[in-house]
Amino acid sequence: MYSLLQAFFTFFFQVFFRAEIIGRENLPAEGGVILAANHMSNWDPPLLATFLSRPVSYMAKKELFEVPVLKQIIRSCYSFPVKRGAADRGAIKAALQALKEGRCIGLFPEGTRSRDGKIHKAEGGVALLAALGNVPVVPAAILGTDRIFSHGIFFPKLTVIYGEPLFFSGKHNDKENLQLFSQKIMEEIVKMVKLHSKE
Repeated sequence: MYSLLQAFFTFFFQVFFRAEIIGRENLPAEGGVILAANHMSNWDPPLLATFLSRPVSYMAKKELFEVPVLKQIIRSCYSFPVKRGAADRGAIKAALQALKEGRCIGLFPEGTRSRDGKIHKAEGGVALLAALGNVPVVPAAILGTDRIFSHGIFFPKLTVIYGEPLFFSGKHNDKENLQLFSQKIMEEIVKMVKLHSKE
């Protein structure tokens, strides 16, 4: 199912949105890794994962896994459930297990979609997972998805930039260091957005 959806979205994003993908070689070919991106639209998860040579796993709200047929599709796409509105140790444990298995996990550090098109402060989850899992974080910048079918634009040009891996050094219970690392991730994303917005 994953390969089928990947083939569909590759065609869809290339033909209708002239998708430009930059720096995909920065994502390690194997081993546990976190892919951290800004989040503006429901189109972001498929766009972020489609053009990569390895599958990307996402956390999905628990309710989706209770829907017949849909739950099989979601699981075939390597997603795992998370409870909304509360710290979910089960989701953290599942994410760490996925990283231990050498998988790539896609996360959005802001925690939710940006409603104003701006990039907001990161929550601490990505940094904590990187510290606990001892894995690199690849920052990624997504441009254009907030303009799909809005502002009189139906098919804007989409761009995804994958930055160089970032590594957390320190203890997982050092809150100050975790916050600084979260900030560093977002700064890299903002830097890539600004650089390619000018082109």
